[in-house]
Amino acid sequence: MLRIRVQTEKEEAKILSEFATLSTQSRGRLIEELPCDIRTCYQRDRDRIIHSKAFRRLMHKTQVFLSPEGDHYRTRLTHTLEVAQISRTIARALKLNEDLTEAIALGHDLGHTPFGHCGEVALNDVHHEGFKHNVQSLRVVDLIEKRNNKIGLNLTHEVRDGILNHSGPHIPYTMEGQIVRLSDRIAYINHDIDDAIRAGVLNFNDIPKTYIETFGDTSSKRINAMILNVITHSQGKDTIQMEEAFHKQMLSLRQYMFKHVYLNESAKSEEKKAEKIIKTLYKYYLENPDILEAHYDDYMTDAPLDQVIKDYIAGMSDRYIVQKYNEIFIPKFWT
Repeated sequence: MLRIRVQTEKEEAKILSEFATLSTQSRGRLIEELPCDIRTCYQRDRDRIIHSKAFRRLMHKTQVFLSPEGDHYRTRLTHTLEVAQISRTIARALKLNEDLTEAIALGHDLGHTPFGHCGEVALNDVHHEGFKHNVQSLRVVDLIEKRNNKIGLNLTHEVRDGILNHSGPHIPYTMEGQIVRLSDRIAYINHDIDDAIRAGVLNFNDIPKTYIETFGDTSSKRINAMILNVITHSQGKDTIQMEEAFHKQMLSLRQYMFKHVYLNESAKSEEKKAEKIIKTLYKYYLENPDILEAHYDDYMTDAPLDQVIKDYIAGMSDRYIVQKYNEIFIPKFWT
């Protein structure tokens, strides 16, 4: 009986574009494994990411607004799912590998800190090697997560490359990785507008008309316009791109969001507190390493203490880091 995976791989070769990354063309894993009878290598990677602890913790990590009281604000998990949805739409239209695209999208933010980007800034300030969430995401899948009591998820090279290079100076070498890199920006620009309006930080009528005329007056129209532009200008090409003027306008909208939302005092009012929590805990663990002994097995026993602390704090959810801070620094009253 023909294995299901082999059938799927044959279908990929027939259906997908000449620019797609076929499962049979993977550069492989860090540690060689026998292939699955049912799933392709990229389907397997997707499932390993979904079943990881780091993926589950994303539901309690900040996207933009710290500790929002409403249930409808994005979290790091819902952002990740929106990136995956946008990425798959583009990949399908261009006949690229949806499974590879989805795996990269689902894993791209696994290394994000609690409290969103201000948490990243805080860890970058206190650790001597700095902190970048894309680098930490790769570290999570390579070294921190465990599968069958073995270190790391042992993902394929293509997924690891896409995770590492979804941000930063380097571009993923696969078309699928390039899709996720651009879809990440499409997702957060649009859902952050939505959340900012909901929070009263941004008024829709204050958004310059040039952005409304270019992208549309609703979130769905903006996302659709951006996706369509990517598809139209990437067809038949070996890179993922937008039309130049359209892309410049999107970057201009991103700068507008930085000025009026990401750096807005009311939106960022709690960030100094969040940064203080991270920096205070980091210093405390450096001075009291015995407290972390129970976590050494989770964060590599042969790693330097400051690396263990960085891994531990970066992996915390918002609520967990506040709980640890309260346990250590807030007095407990006798009853």
